[in-house]
Amino acid sequence: MKDIQLHTTHIKRFVKAADLKTVMAPARMIHRVIERRECPGSDFLGWLHLPSSLPEALIKDIERTATQVRQDADCVLVLGIGGSYLGSRAAIEFLKPAFANECKDEFPKIYFAGHNLSADYVAELLALIKGRRVAVNVISKSGTTTETAVVFRIIKQWMEKAYGREKARERIICTTDAHQGALRRLADEEGYKSFVIPDDVGGRFSVLTPVGLVPIALAGIDIRQLVKGAADFEKKCSEPDPRRNMAYRYAAVRHILGAKGKDIEIMSTMHPSLRYLSEWWKQLFGESEGKKHKGIFPAACDFTTDLHSLGQLIQDGKRNIFETFLVVEKERARMTVPRLTGNRDGLDFLIGKDLSFINRMAYEGTASAHHDGGVPTMTISIPERTAYHLGQLFYFFEKAVAMSGLLLGVNPFNQPGVEAYKKKMFKLLGKPGA
Repeated sequence: MKDIQLHTTHIKRFVKAADLKTVMAPARMIHRVIERRECPGSDFLGWLHLPSSLPEALIKDIERTATQVRQDADCVLVLGIGGSYLGSRAAIEFLKPAFANECKDEFPKIYFAGHNLSADYVAELLALIKGRRVAVNVISKSGTTTETAVVFRIIKQWMEKAYGREKARERIICTTDAHQGALRRLADEEGYKSFVIPDDVGGRFSVLTPVGLVPIALAGIDIRQLVKGAADFEKKCSEPDPRRNMAYRYAAVRHILGAKGKDIEIMSTMHPSLRYLSEWWKQLFGESEGKKHKGIFPAACDFTTDLHSLGQLIQDGKRNIFETFLVVEKERARMTVPRLTGNRDGLDFLIGKDLSFINRMAYEGTASAHHDGGVPTMTISIPERTAYHLGQLFYFFEKAVAMSGLLLGVNPFNQPGVEAYKKKMFKLLGKPGA
């Protein structure tokens, strides 16, 4: 089976061999301190060998729970924010059909909440699920994350009114800390089925823990293949030399471009199913690198859609950007261009050509044009939309951001700035002691 690949042909004009040589020794040193758990944030390196060490008992427990829920529920509400929902949403959006929640034969429907504070959103969600068989997976290590905790209060009340307190308990799954926190106490008091978030895995690295695996399994996705892809890439990313380790090579190129004033990276996706993968990537890199007034700003574009809105700026705007394309090599469907009498749209030259081929040429043309316009570009190619390849991609980015952050001189495993908005918000809301 083919692996995901990193292509750097369009980077050579901007990153020379001599540039890469300067990163080699620091990268090898950083690799050693990561493996020895001697780097800043080493208490949160539980993700490093997680794919190859997940207990079989945990995977079976998740699978059994998912099977039971899928038999008993028409829809599942996944409540979480940031790392507590972006990974699972990325997987579900990437692997399920584009309109899964509208398909008659796709069950259960998966809906996400607890990632915003919109009354309209929650009210419209509750109206949508009225009369359906509902299950809930609430995900929060502390249980006090404002967005998720507030929405869970509302959903919990709704569930107890709909099913009665005893029956509601059977339909709520908690993913939280093993021993402490508000959600752990509630889960123990109510007798909710629960899964544990490991202490040594931060939220944005948690997609291969029950944080991500439970909702992904609830959606009917093969989590064993997801974990296998990540485990296989854990081995492939164990080489300390960036020339033979594509995760480190990606990190090295980003570091060099950042030092040359390219302080915005655009993740340009060429398939709609990748939208939330780029959202997950934005958190992973933004929250890991954005410290000490440092960091490359992670942005995302959906192509070809955004070529008709942001394409002009990328092509001719300020040259402080570089671009990483995410492309799917083989789509599931074939869709060819038919003949139109009279050739009114002037597109007869495309008759019989597959839509995937046209999209591929759009990618190649865009990458070439942006390169000619002064934008360094890389490409990560994904052979197919499979759980196995997504597992590879998840691990690739996690290993890359560890190297990238440490090359930058920051701790890539903490997020001290996240608390700033909360302090201001709590003061405005009148929280005692704020």
